Amino acid sequence: MRVFGRANLYSVLSNAVRLYGLGFACWSMPARAQQEDAQLWTQINTNVPLTDDVRVTLEQIARFSDRQDGLYQTEFGALLGVKAARGIELGFGYRKVGAHNGNTGADEDRFRQQMVGTFGPVTTRFRVDERFNPRGDEVGFRIRPLVRYNHRLGRGKTALFVSHESFFLPNSTRWGQRSGYERMRNIVGLMLPVGPRMMADIGYLNQFRPGRTGARAQMDHALNLQLTINIKGMLFPHLHD
Repeated sequence: MRVFGRANLYSVLSNAVRLYGLGFACWSMPARAQQEDAQLWTQINTNVPLTDDVRVTLEQIARFSDRQDGLYQTEFGALLGVKAARGIELGFGYRKVGAHNGNTGADEDRFRQQMVGTFGPVTTRFRVDERFNPRGDEVGFRIRPLVRYNHRLGRGKTALFVSHESFFLPNSTRWGQRSGYERMRNIVGLMLPVGPRMMADIGYLNQFRPGRTGARAQMDHALNLQLTINIKGMLFPHLHD
């Protein structure tokens, strides 16, 4: 049983695209050359400061797909962030990734190391993932550089934002990972304060995976919703997964 219909999702997403009015180059690729999917991505992050320079972020992610019959991926994890210098934070974390419904992937354990830099309205993140898959004993590595620009509206915390992230896979594994450029994610949206200690991101996410090893290219159009809760009201770098 599907969580939502194709027509309703595409209606929401098309309205979001018209609202933001921003196109990415990959949209122009011929529709016959790729598969397309309408999705909903949700994420809740809770930042818990341990000291002025150390925090723990608790993460919950749920992703829904029209092609994969509803909920197809969940992620639960934690990230330890340590301030290394002004505007620079180092992070170390773990996530448990679950596959559901039409998702043919296996459940995975993932470890992460990252560096986040904040330079005024621009935030960058360089992340390395290690993927542990039950279908084989090899470790799959991923390199994920990300950049985000926030354009504040007025004097408050409301802002327009745009971000880009690329995925590079340096190695192949027998359980399915193939080395090379694997995907890109582009997001455009609105960041809104929700009370004194919460921020919400609402946006359109476009994810494109080029066709590799004989497979068709894949493009996902997602309504992206994220809620960030800052315990004690302390502000931290604001990024999506």
